[in-house]
Amino acid sequence: MPNLLIIAQESKELTGLSSGLILNGFVCSIIPHGNGFVKEITAHRPNLVIVEMDGCSANAEIQELMQSMKHEGSLPIIALVARETLNSIDGHLDADDFLTSPYDAKELVLRAKRLLYKTKIMDSGELIKCDGLVIDLAKCEVTIEGKIVELTFKEYQLLKFLAGNKGRVYTREELLNKVWGYDYYGGDRTVDVHVRRLRSKIENSKHSFIETVRNIGYRFIKGV
Repeated sequence: MPNLLIIAQESKELTGLSSGLILNGFVCSIIPHGNGFVKEITAHRPNLVIVEMDGCSANAEIQELMQSMKHEGSLPIIALVARETLNSIDGHLDADDFLTSPYDAKELVLRAKRLLYKTKIMDSGELIKCDGLVIDLAKCEVTIEGKIVELTFKEYQLLKFLAGNKGRVYTREELLNKVWGYDYYGGDRTVDVHVRRLRSKIENSKHSFIETVRNIGYRFIKGV
């Protein structure tokens, strides 16, 4: 599953973009501008970087970073450009594509997929396969050994996120943020309930996919 990184100041609009990307099969994180974000990029190892360019963040450090990434040819870049700052760009932008405010999550998803297809990072089949389990991201459909599994929307989102990040342990709080969103105010008990229901639908004596990590959270344990 492609890993996307947004470099931006946290806001409700940017959180909405991140949630939209996650719902469409991406792994997505937001890191702020400022000291240390270059190390964060190395730690996240993204397949595509999305950079917010507004009056505050379009600084020399961001410009230098974008120029460096393009010079190395290592990462595709999408710039998020505040509409009121378009004149200051003057046709020069070290990015492969850009999106103007107000930002639309569906448009960003399409632009990200286009760039990832061009760089051969995203498989056009959009399937996650694991030991008889198949998640079809294009159809939002889950099957076990060819039989369709009826999941609720949140169960599907939870499964897709965990399966797309196999082996990584997520706390209940992280899963709430990634799957339910930062504006969700329910308790982490919600995660336990959904995991239990999900397991009852996709696991049996032959198949086990989600592991409980004691006192921490959950992870997807099978290889894709």
